Amino acid sequence: MPGLLIAAVAAQSLKREAPHWELLARLDYLALLLLALFLGSLELALKEGPKRNWADGMVLSLLGVCVLGGGAFMLRNLKRRERLIDLSLFADSRFAVGCLFSFVLGMGLYGSVYLLPLFLSFVRQHTAFEIGQVMLVTGAAQLLAAPVAAVLERRVDRCLLTGIGYGLFALGLFANAFATYATDFDGLFLPQVLRGVAMMLCILPTTTLALAAQPESRMAEASGLFNLMRNLGGAIGIAVIDTMLELRPSVHVARLVGHLQAGDPMAALEVGLPTDRFHNVPIGPVDQATRELVQPLVERAAAVASFNEAWVLIGLLFTVSLVLVPLLRSARLAGRVPAAAKSEASILG
Repeated sequence: MPGLLIAAVAAQSLKREAPHWELLARLDYLALLLLALFLGSLELALKEGPKRNWADGMVLSLLGVCVLGGGAFMLRNLKRRERLIDLSLFADSRFAVGCLFSFVLGMGLYGSVYLLPLFLSFVRQHTAFEIGQVMLVTGAAQLLAAPVAAVLERRVDRCLLTGIGYGLFALGLFANAFATYATDFDGLFLPQVLRGVAMMLCILPTTTLALAAQPESRMAEASGLFNLMRNLGGAIGIAVIDTMLELRPSVHVARLVGHLQAGDPMAALEVGLPTDRFHNVPIGPVDQATRELVQPLVERAAAVASFNEAWVLIGLLFTVSLVLVPLLRSARLAGRVPAAAKSEASILG
């Protein structure tokens, strides 16, 4: 219902232009096909790669098609006077750095929305409705933060807001990395609030800084590329997460089994076993009934550790992205902001 309401308001409020059907006759359909081949094979490779450990013939073939399609598209696009995508937009340092931030935001935004339901489903055994109740916190935080972020975006230095936003998002990701098998709504509340508030501080100033200097004639194309970078970041982020969740649990199972056999009470606590029987003394042979009892607990703990590592990885990426904030400032100072672009940026903000 909220989505339908927003769509109706947007349809009435935004400026509408008549469709330019004559552009269809000048469209480079071969370049469009090559672009679809490049992006489609990339998406499929990112989806199948984690399941097949990236060494499968199908995945390698998809990556080969991706490289060939992308290379052919670039050559075709550069030779045409009317290009399907004007890649010269990346020559603008503000736009290029803004796209890097958009890519990182995509990894964090889509990655966190992907990770949290998986944790709640596989570790906490929640239903879809219960997962939605937990994740409602992020949406509520975004809703409350949106008007405040819009005001701040006009009155506070946008580079400073970008640094604060990406820093808060990193904190929200790191906060999730301390989860245990018992972590639920209360333990997930603060990380979701941090990420919900941070997202609005991430997207508004970087969008304005990336697009404000573009002339109105190139605004639609620049906006499309900017959003594409965020979607690509999300796809690659989810592929990295899937790879970690495929490969790391077996490593943690071996670690936990070794520590439990050595009588490590901290490993017993991590798994969820009573610690009074673990005194840093090898426990010796274990009977089959005990193995069957302990195995699902060890697998659960290994899954939790793998989820935590995924949160840390994305958090580190956001932390590293803070290094780019000075580049965003220097890029911003390198050019002028046309008045028409300022009005477009005010709509985005």
